[in-house]
Amino acid sequence: MREIVLDTETTGFDAEKDDRIVEIGALELMNHLPTGRTFHVYINPERPMPQEAFEVHGLGDDFLRDKPKFAQIVQDFVDFIADDARLVIHNASFDMKFLNAELKRAGYPVLPWSRALDTLALAREKFPGAPASLDALCRRFGVDNSGRELHGALLDSELLAEVYLELIGGRQPDLVLDQPGQDGTAGPARSTGHAPRGARPAPLPPRLTEAEAAAHAEFVAKLGEESVWARYRA
Repeated sequence: MREIVLDTETTGFDAEKDDRIVEIGALELMNHLPTGRTFHVYINPERPMPQEAFEVHGLGDDFLRDKPKFAQIVQDFVDFIADDARLVIHNASFDMKFLNAELKRAGYPVLPWSRALDTLALAREKFPGAPASLDALCRRFGVDNSGRELHGALLDSELLAEVYLELIGGRQPDLVLDQPGQDGTAGPARSTGHAPRGARPAPLPPRLTEAEAAAHAEFVAKLGEESVWARYRA
């Protein structure tokens, strides 16, 4: 199954008026595993960048002035998300409105809403009442977002991909079937192994009291040296 994890940055919040997309970042998943294929472009919005948007994204007029317009990159974007791949987006209604406004303006067919999977809605369903922003979900799942000082479309897509895999059950590459091997041939149909777990930073304190440990040792001594308990005691 092919999926595209996608994020956009914009000049504002109103796709129906004069706000425009200034950045698109996307990456490809195949059967929930990143393939390494990405799409990233900065876009000249053909309008001034508001100060409040500059403070959020760090993208100003001087930086965007020589960047391509959406009409110049639209075909590359459409090609990347082709084959009706599912679009995994956080707060999908926002990005889909902007993408469809830009596609319509460029004379391209709009994207059907059925293609979008909204991870914001997924998180709210899974954790009712809990914060569901991308930063909050990164904290919940231990995803390192320390580099997210400003909003950036490709970085946010990379973070969202990790969050998305946790939302649907955790990163379990050993459960993915028929992944190609390094030589391009099909891999094993099924793996029975388990994903490695990291060691605890500090061992858990023992729950056994000294009295309980002494009673257990006395019990094992009564069983004799040939007992299973005796052979495997520390």
